[in-house]
Amino acid sequence: MSRIIQRSHIAFGHDIVMAALSFPLALYLRVGDGVQFYVLDNILFSSGVFTLLAAVSFWFFGLYRGIWRYASLNDLTRIAKAVSVAVAALFVILFLTTRLDWIPRSAPIIQWFLLMALLGGSRLAYRIFKDKTTARALVRQGTRRLSVLLIGAGDEAEAFIRETQRSADTPFKVVGIVALNPSRVGRNMHNIDVLATVDELEETIQKLEKTRHGLPSRLVLTGDALRHPDNVKWLEIADRYNMTFARLPKLGDLREGLADPLQIRPVAIEDLLGRPQARLDRDKVREMVAGKRVLVTGAGGSIGSELVRQIASYGPDSLTLVDAGEYNLYAIDMEVAEKYPDLRRDSVLGDVRDRTRINQVFDRFKPEIVFHAAAYKHVPLVEHNPNEGILTNTLGTRNVAEACRAADVATMVLISTDKAVNPANVMGASKRLAECYCQALETLPTDQRGVTRFVTVRFGNVLGSTGSVVPLFKRQLEAGGPLTVTHEGITRYFMTIAEAVELVLQSAELGRRGVTEGGKIFVLDMGRPVKIVDLARQMILLSGLQPGKDVEIKVTGLRPGEKLYEELFHDSEPPVPTETDGVMLAAPRVVDYDLIKQVFDALETSATGRDTATTLDLISRLVPEFQSPEIGVKSIFAGASDAAEHAKAVIDNAADHGGASDQKAGTSA
Repeated sequence: MSRIIQRSHIAFGHDIVMAALSFPLALYLRVGDGVQFYVLDNILFSSGVFTLLAAVSFWFFGLYRGIWRYASLNDLTRIAKAVSVAVAALFVILFLTTRLDWIPRSAPIIQWFLLMALLGGSRLAYRIFKDKTTARALVRQGTRRLSVLLIGAGDEAEAFIRETQRSADTPFKVVGIVALNPSRVGRNMHNIDVLATVDELEETIQKLEKTRHGLPSRLVLTGDALRHPDNVKWLEIADRYNMTFARLPKLGDLREGLADPLQIRPVAIEDLLGRPQARLDRDKVREMVAGKRVLVTGAGGSIGSELVRQIASYGPDSLTLVDAGEYNLYAIDMEVAEKYPDLRRDSVLGDVRDRTRINQVFDRFKPEIVFHAAAYKHVPLVEHNPNEGILTNTLGTRNVAEACRAADVATMVLISTDKAVNPANVMGASKRLAECYCQALETLPTDQRGVTRFVTVRFGNVLGSTGSVVPLFKRQLEAGGPLTVTHEGITRYFMTIAEAVELVLQSAELGRRGVTEGGKIFVLDMGRPVKIVDLARQMILLSGLQPGKDVEIKVTGLRPGEKLYEELFHDSEPPVPTETDGVMLAAPRVVDYDLIKQVFDALETSATGRDTATTLDLISRLVPEFQSPEIGVKSIFAGASDAAEHAKAVIDNAADHGGASDQKAGTSA
């Protein structure tokens, strides 16, 4: 500590001497040898006053909080402010005392530039000296460093190169840059050449192999390269030349002090999605959430917990976490408590299937915004347990929606799935029915619907969620393989959990303004679908292994209810863009509220009684695209309950009168 204080005193003394010299030097530069005709007392008085003014100004503007070794543009800005204040103050004092009769009017301007050069130049010279000393030290030590080829010639690359050149213990040496933009080719960054564009990556690697640098050890992504659609191809090139594929921290992490600029990280599978990050209006989301009472169902799940994290960061008045799973609820509760100790929060054990419990929770906490993320998501499990899927995904949504109406909640957001489009499985059909219910409520007149806006957000798979294939592949890799894929042609849409939740919050903000009027549904732009077999290959490559050689990929066959590909939109609902990048609107047709209410009552009877046949038949009648193999073409209403018979009659009656075909076709979007 004393050493730091001593160095700051030395720096302060240096600057005071420079300030004292600046006035007579500026005067000399202005009048030359004519300075000898000026009154010495005036020069000494002005120099002394300026030195005192400069001392106060330099200390006030914190010129000695920075380290000369790392002098930067920010330090130069502080110097400019401090010098400007000192020179301006001297000008005022001399005007009041001498009316500036004896001093040339241009002298203060010359003094400003001169003192800037004296203070800034000394810092620059010191930094150059230290950088060269470091370089010589590396040479003397014979330090062997890993050669790195960077992809991207932006700010992140510049920061990394600068740190590698001035850090004595860095293990990396940048040997070249491959640019995303052709305009950067032929230029250099801190004496590191921009060799070519990414289109010539392989040729560039081959050329480097023949130089004194040899084959680069690592191929490192920077900046926009992280979201470039060709980064999967670069991974394969790196693997071909036995180069480690890695990435730099994001510039935001560097600026916020969250990462070491010299830290090279492994490329994660989410870095290979090849989709640019959506630009979000976080101020509007903050305006929606800040100071509000917010409730999240399924708060312990992958989507629900991320919703909780992001909502907490926007400063709600209170946050209520609802989940049926004790451990998951405990885990997210503890996480929020540690990160936001002043946030008023309540963690509630409760199942959305329990209408009484949900009503109690709403009566007690009186939420203003509700995010409904509680759901069963695993397709094969729900396929084998259809009644449970309906009770949670469909009827649970009804319970939450009706509780929102009764409690005058301003906005309810339903988290849906791409599997609700042309559903081939119970899980997708159960979520489509949930969509239908919220759509029906949204289209009711205000005097019936109440103040609540019902917003539905539909998106595909999220990487790392409990139902995602990525955790499965990771476990299989740790076990030595094989990685199991159900079909070589199967594709899925993918998005990171954090990005999906950000877009959900953005959609909620749009929805509360009435964008979903008429039962429209928000659909997140998931980019291009990814082949699961390619995802498996990429994960093997990222682990440093060879697909087919070190780890096998085994095709096991499609599971019950599994489709080769998922869809975000039905053929009858063309997407409409919104004001937010990454969020689109779909307009599937809407089921009449009175009709769907009766069918849901029948579903409740059959699902609660575990009458699987009746449950499946009711689903297939309201969502015609869904045809369970247990139903076939034969109706299985024989012996069904009175409620089910009535629901069947209601659906059939709707099909026979005014727009019946619209009713059926419209429900499946």
